[in-house]
Formats: sequence, C-alpha cells, structure tokens
Amino acid sequence: QVQLVESGGGLVQAGGSLRLSCTVSGSFFGIRPMAWYRQAPGKQRELVARISSSGSTNYADSVKGRFTISRDNAKSALYLQLNSLKSEDTAVYYCNAVQYGTESPLWGWGQGTQVTVSS
Repeated sequence: QVQLVESGGGLVQAGGSLRLSCTVSGSFFGIRPMAWYRQAPGKQRELVARISSSGSTNYADSVKGRFTISRDNAKSALYLQLNSLKSEDTAVYYCNAVQYGTESPLWGWGQGTQVTVSS
C-alpha cells in the first residue's frame, strides 16, 4: 500500500519562500511521473507542477518561474521549492503520482501540508 507524507508547509509573508517535501513508500517511485497538487478553500484541487521519471518538468502558468519541482529517486522523495509567494498560493499542497497522459492522480491522497501566505 502506497503511503504519501507531505511536510514543510507553514505561514509565510508574501514574497517569502518555502520548501515542501514528500516521501513515498510502497511503490516503484523511480519510474513514476510525479506531481504536486494544491487545493485552496472553496476551489477544486489543481495540478501545479509535474516531473517525469527522467526529470522533465512542467508547471501551471500561475506558478511558472516561482515554483521548482524536483525529485530524489534514491530517497523516494519529491520536493517543491516555492519562491515569491503570493496570497493566492494559500492552499493545502499534496503530492501524488500522475496517470500517464493525464493530470489525474494515480494513488489515494496523503494528509497534505498547509501553506498560508499572508499579505
């Protein structure tokens, strides 16, 4: 059974930075395309960044140039560096594998990590 554990969230002022981490157990992490999703209050969960097994990355327009996704396959870990944070980045952030050719998650969700940006 796959377990996802996200961490690193917190309260930060606008313009600040955070680094989120996700550890994955019970899966073939290294071969999976992975992604970070977020869900803001009253909104649907959205994919904000994805990374292929080989390290190719893609970002939602809203975070392009500010967020950086990376992975360490040896540690089965996924990271998201958040820079130049804005109040609209406030959300619960989740990691997951991505179903090939879609934006849909492959597994169930972890508990997420809350990011709150104060203006």
